[in-house]
Formats: sequence, structure tokens, C-alpha cells
Amino acid sequence: MSETIFTRPTELILIRHAESARNVAKKGSTYFADEYARETVKGIPDHEIPLTNEGFEQAHETGIYLRNRFGVPDYFYHSGYLRTIQTQGAILEAFTPEEISGIKQRMNPEIRERDAGYAYDMTTEEAEAHFPYLKEHWATFGGFLARPPGGESLYDVSRRVYTFLNTLFRDRRGKKVWATTHGGTLRTFRFRLERWNYEKALRWPEGQSPKNCGITVYKLDPVQQRLVLEEYNTVAW
Repeated sequence: MSETIFTRPTELILIRHAESARNVAKKGSTYFADEYARETVKGIPDHEIPLTNEGFEQAHETGIYLRNRFGVPDYFYHSGYLRTIQTQGAILEAFTPEEISGIKQRMNPEIRERDAGYAYDMTTEEAEAHFPYLKEHWATFGGFLARPPGGESLYDVSRRVYTFLNTLFRDRRGKKVWATTHGGTLRTFRFRLERWNYEKALRWPEGQSPKNCGITVYKLDPVQQRLVLEEYNTVAW
């Protein structure tokens, strides 16, 4: 009987980071509502934004669910941002020391969040005053190709994700791979893995915005030899 040859990881599980301080401050908006909303995170760069206490609880409960359902991964990546590092750490609390010692934990900056550019720390009023053309720019090019001033479009992010995926396809064949990542980055994973066109990538379908600690599962189809979506945005907390 011939040995199975894998061209991909057998499993790729993507977990959006748990609730962060910036999630709470922005309440789902593109910019801060006002100075009061911004004050708790003002001046903190994106890679240093921490989880909230609720976020740690979300990640801990998610870890119990993941271990019970999927077992132990071979590799566990994070983006290098504090909120993904803390999410990964809280998830791993559900595992034994022996299990953790067998998991290869890695940082990969290619799966970091989209760079928001110069308007990162602005209120809505400030962004509209400094960049009055942005609304028209977004309407013209759409939410996937439009690029914020000094930042990245989601297509730019997808190029990084493409590099990350190619690394997995080359080096992690036959392995179980997990990664804690970000909402915008998740959209670009789906664009690449599910072969979306630009129209489909423009926005999240109604009700499908990624949740904190939302779990997205891809499994290797042995016939097609590609990773196929099994479930999206499952929440265990």
C-alpha cells in the first residue's frame, strides 16, 4: 500500500483574537466616536493593544473547546501582536504541559492585522476633516481594493497571507496548523483559500463579520488536495 503524499496541512484552524481594549473603545466603528471613546487606548500602537478581562475568559473557554474537539496541533502561529499572543496563551491553558511541549509555537508577521494608516487613532470628525476624499474613494474602489492613507488595502493584506500559505504548503505538509489572527486578515484568508472574486471580497455577507475568538476550520480534501472550508465563525464562549 503506497504512502499518502500530502501537499498541504491536513488541518488549518484560524482563530480571531479575543476581545481587545480597542474593540471595546471603537464599538465596531471604523473610527472613534469622540475623544472620550478614544482616551483609554489613545497613542497605543496596534501591535501593543491588549485583551480585556472578558477577552481572556473568551480565549480560555475557546481553548477548552478546541482541545476537546480537535486535539493537539502540531504548529500554533500568532501574528506577533499582543492580543494574538495573549489569545494563544489563554487557549493553551486548556492543554497539559506535556501537550504544550509538543506544539511548535511560531510568530509570523505576515498574518498581522491590516495597517490602518494615518487615521488609525482618529475620531470620525477628525478623519473626515483630514481626508475628505476618503468616502468617495471607498465608494469607487470598494472595501477590498481601496487603500486608506498611509495604510493597506485588504488586497495588500492578501498578498502577505498568500506568502504565509505558501510557507505552510511547503513546510507543514501533513500537519495540523492553528493560528490566532485578526478580522481583516481572516477575510483575506477566505479570499485566497476559497478563491473568491473581487465582488465577493468587497464586504462580509450579512451577519458574517468575524466574532472575537470565532473559529474557522479548513480540512484537507484528499482528492482535490486543497484546504476546504468546513465551518466559519464558530464561537465557544
